[in-house]
Amino acid sequence: MIFQNPPAVVGHRGSGSGEVPLPGGGTAAENTLPSMLAALESGASWIEIDVTRTADDDLVLRHDPTGADGGFLVEATAAASGLPRLAEVFDALPPEVPLDVDVKTVLEDAVDAPSRRTGALLAPLLRREARRRPLLVTSFDPSLLAFLREEVPAVPLGLLTWLRFPLWHGVPAAAGLDLQAVGVHTASCGFEHPDTRLRPLDHVVDVAHKAGLEVLVWCPKADAAADYAAAGVDALVVNDVPGVVAALSDSPGPLA
Repeated sequence: MIFQNPPAVVGHRGSGSGEVPLPGGGTAAENTLPSMLAALESGASWIEIDVTRTADDDLVLRHDPTGADGGFLVEATAAASGLPRLAEVFDALPPEVPLDVDVKTVLEDAVDAPSRRTGALLAPLLRREARRRPLLVTSFDPSLLAFLREEVPAVPLGLLTWLRFPLWHGVPAAAGLDLQAVGVHTASCGFEHPDTRLRPLDHVVDVAHKAGLEVLVWCPKADAAADYAAAGVDALVVNDVPGVVAALSDSPGPLA
């Protein structure tokens, strides 16, 4: 089991996307240590971070392939990017904090030497980190997940699906890749975008569970959190950690 006492509340990029307020005042940027610590203080039980590679074969925390200056990170050094390095975040975050590492592969992974590709750079860090904290690796790139399945078999893996991605494709794909989780956007679940072709979410989750998959949903708002919990999802990756924690506390069932 990846997530204990579901649904786990997972802080999206720390405390949420963009610049987020801190409990004690001030703000913090997404994918930074202060944002992560603020999410934990607000009740998150997991933290999700985004990882991509740089020109000097390092891994930094960033959702987009470009930095703040608009330049592509794969063409800049980690130091020049000014972004947190994954190795530094692993060392700085308390070891009992579970992490969902969302890996963003880059265009150059298609042509660069195998040793320089994102998965190859990430694998040794995951091997070390898995000895001291719970981990989950998620990605939109199934080839990366297939690579890590062989290289780091002890770390659970999850396939991410796009906005309004048909779950009748996503769940079988994750199961067929022999993964442990599938991540779906709220727009794929039918609550916000009704679609007569969709099965009820609780049915989809039940099928996923029978296939050995845990289900993450990103990014539900607080007023919908109880609906996803009632459908049996295992984790909610959210931008409003305190709001979702409060909403789940007021709804029946356990709160991670």
